[in-house]
Amino acid sequence: MSQCTQPGCTGTVEDGYCVVCGMAPAAASAGTPSAETGSPTIGSTPSGRSGRTGSTRSRPSGRGMLGIGLVEVPRVPYRDPASAVRQNPEVAENRRFCGGCGAPVGRARGERPARTEGFCPNCGAGFSFTPKLRPGDLVGGQYEVLGCLAHGGLGWIYLARDHNVSGRWVVLKGLLDTGDADALAAAAAERAFLAEVEHPNIVKIYNFVQHAGSGYIVMEYVGGQSLRDVLLERRQRGGEDSLPLGQAIAYGLELLRALGYLHGLGLIYCDLKPDNAIQSDEQLKLIDLGGVRRLDDADSAIYGTVGYQAPEIADQGPSVSSDLYTVGRTLAVLSFPFTGYTSTYANSLPPRADVPLLQRFESYDRLLRRATHADPAARFQDATEMAEQLTGVLREVLSTQDGQPRPSPSPLFGMELAAIGTEIGGGMGAALPPPAPADVAAALPTPLVDGADPAAGLLAGLTAVEPEQIVAALTSAPVSSPEVGLMLARVRIELGDLNEAHRLLDELAAGLPGDWRAGWYRATAALAGENVRDAERLFDEMYSLLPGEAAPKLGLAFCRAHRGDHAGAAHLYETVWRTDHGYISAAFGVARARLAEGDSAAAVGVLDSVPNISSHHVAAQVAAVATAVRGRAPADLTEPDLVGAGGRLTGLKLDGERRGRLVAEVLEAGLAWLRADRPGPASGRLFDAPLTERHLRRKLEETYRGLARLADTTGDRHELVVRANAARPRTLF
Repeated sequence: MSQCTQPGCTGTVEDGYCVVCGMAPAAASAGTPSAETGSPTIGSTPSGRSGRTGSTRSRPSGRGMLGIGLVEVPRVPYRDPASAVRQNPEVAENRRFCGGCGAPVGRARGERPARTEGFCPNCGAGFSFTPKLRPGDLVGGQYEVLGCLAHGGLGWIYLARDHNVSGRWVVLKGLLDTGDADALAAAAAERAFLAEVEHPNIVKIYNFVQHAGSGYIVMEYVGGQSLRDVLLERRQRGGEDSLPLGQAIAYGLELLRALGYLHGLGLIYCDLKPDNAIQSDEQLKLIDLGGVRRLDDADSAIYGTVGYQAPEIADQGPSVSSDLYTVGRTLAVLSFPFTGYTSTYANSLPPRADVPLLQRFESYDRLLRRATHADPAARFQDATEMAEQLTGVLREVLSTQDGQPRPSPSPLFGMELAAIGTEIGGGMGAALPPPAPADVAAALPTPLVDGADPAAGLLAGLTAVEPEQIVAALTSAPVSSPEVGLMLARVRIELGDLNEAHRLLDELAAGLPGDWRAGWYRATAALAGENVRDAERLFDEMYSLLPGEAAPKLGLAFCRAHRGDHAGAAHLYETVWRTDHGYISAAFGVARARLAEGDSAAAVGVLDSVPNISSHHVAAQVAAVATAVRGRAPADLTEPDLVGAGGRLTGLKLDGERRGRLVAEVLEAGLAWLRADRPGPASGRLFDAPLTERHLRRKLEETYRGLARLADTTGDRHELVVRANAARPRTLF
């Protein structure tokens, strides 16, 4: 055994996986700081491939328990096994279906009562809903049956005591009908490979025994509630139709850990739904492995549930992407009132406009739509990949709900290369200018280098080299690899050689089909070439592909603002900024968008939220001063606006000329406000001067004369003296 290396986990690794968090030992990922050294470390799996990666890759995730340290999920107390036994084990008529064709069976007809055993009138297959075991039966010479717990798709589930292992509680899972060939085959399949399964989020299989001609799987007893029961109890107790979104996502992350483990063994779960996951205390476990099959199994019967099963199963069979489809459907059922999920929307999601939750959380909506896409190739292809994006979405959701940032390093991107749009620009009276498209393209975060690429070491040494030198180094590099091509494309975009960049990206796309990074660089190339319309379309595609990442939102937000959709831009910028205050460009983006909408107060508010420790705090405060008074009609100003701007400016450490120009701008706004129609007299002070026209004029004259002494040219000096003379208060002499 060894200590788990996942961040925040205290478990130990046994048989290759942690007994607490269920993850493989963390392989360091390119660009992710090492916990010990703080320097970038190298992972063994691609960091840039989304949609075409294997399921065995491992990255630090910080997940160690239900809720991953972000969500407090209500505990479900351990249930006394004896109290879980059914007193009258019957299958409700409306849940009796043929195991062969799915037709209703065992139903009452007129005066004839419903049968619990018989033959399907549609296909002739036998059915039986009668328990085969009774209390007191001794199965396999060691398991004493206490009674029935539940009935599932493959048969009755019984509670028993293991007389050979200290009387521990176990569960016996039998078959729906031992005469059904598919059911027998499924049981045999379970018996063959379930001994390999050992994961904290999956029920443990202890044994497989025979009794009276029938087979039974002996498994761990998990005392708690299924997610279906958790949801039903919430509805009954509080009238809420759904679980809190954070709680639902926390469950989704646990399910993805379990499925990722199975996929790594070459197994597919097939029948994920809320009924098949039980929460006990603070742990979630998959409990019904009856539908599990091998990835390469083309013959075994396929089990699934309408409303959760992927639409292509009948024609193409199950796959990793179809398993992840069931996670998306389960999340939808848990998180919003999903009326018609087994009928009208059996193979789709409702329009976003019809679901308030999806309207509020766009990233969550996009994640669900990718997970449940009709085209299997357009879905998530890897459980870890989906979990990474779902974790990013969770951070956004929680930050939106309480306003508290929840930053975390991206598994796919570095931070933004520069903070864009932080300068006021212009002279006095100029508005906050939008950054140029090419500047935005150069500042956006870039994909992390795949640590497994043969040229990763070479590329790591080029981070501080000029673009022209990078091109020379890479064109003569002894190793040709995808990462070399991607960096060459990025540098060509930076140098403005867009034709060569597109040629390189075409080659990469042909050699790496499905690699999202080629699409990312196409989007940045379009932006660098000021083709903002194409850039917006491509960034929108990136957002749908990577809904938990900040980078696509930043690119898309700029494009929306560029074409005048300031509300749409503000929504995206705010989503990024609320979640992570490391993206300074997002804060200034919100300010520009809110100013364009005429909401100066909101613009000042977001600029004030730039942390004191940020190197851009002063720039944000300067922008807040300008925002408070610039471009506003005098009648729209208020005394608190002016006094607040003056106080803010007084506390800033600025050079003489820059400070003087801002002081003059605030004083000019104050004079205009005094001359405008306004209720009541002013009582405050501005730069220690009473808010009267005479005092403000005197202060303004003094400010302009001070600026004149600092002017670089005679013309500027003359202009400032003229302004000073014009501002001088009138006297009788």
